[in-house]
Amino acid sequence: KRLLSLASQGFISPHRRLHSPSTTQIMSSKHQKGPDLKRFMDKKLKLSLNGNRRVTGQLRGYDAFLNVVLEDAVTETTGGATENIGTIVIRGNSIIQFESVDRIYTS
Repeated sequence: KRLLSLASQGFISPHRRLHSPSTTQIMSSKHQKGPDLKRFMDKKLKLSLNGNRRVTGQLRGYDAFLNVVLEDAVTETTGGATENIGTIVIRGNSIIQFESVDRIYTS
């Protein structure tokens, strides 16, 4: 009765079976593997970040959330000056755009 009352209030579907294997299979197929940045590894990238920030450096690593590790990173200030900041980790949700400074060869 509790499930039917929740269904009538719109919280759950009355036809949904709890813990069904098909639901688990559907949910696992919806998960994405993450970005494919292999071809950008060890290449010089220019990242545009939120807050009008720009960082340039060599891509040394990344993960499924687009968190990236840049080596020999340089940040550009609004006055046009640059500042070396070394090796840094940039959180993926702060990246707006990235472009490759080096040529990328596709096979």
